[in-house]
Amino acid sequence: MEKIETSITTEFIKLDQLLKYAGIAYSGAEAKDMVINGAVSVNGEVCTMRGKKIRPGDVVKAEFEDDSFEISVV
Repeated sequence: MEKIETSITTEFIKLDQLLKYAGIAYSGAEAKDMVINGAVSVNGEVCTMRGKKIRPGDVVKAEFEDDSFEISVV
């Protein structure tokens, strides 16, 4: 599992935008598909809401093809 630490300068970032920002998804469509297909969890719970607000302290895990990622937002 690849661990990524990402900092944001705003109050929150939407889940699909975070996946693009962290380099996990190459496009918005790819990020949307990952979320809708249940390949993403936020703080240990599967999340299918691509607009979910992710704040500092949240941990997002994503599984894509044969890779898995853990994004810590600071």
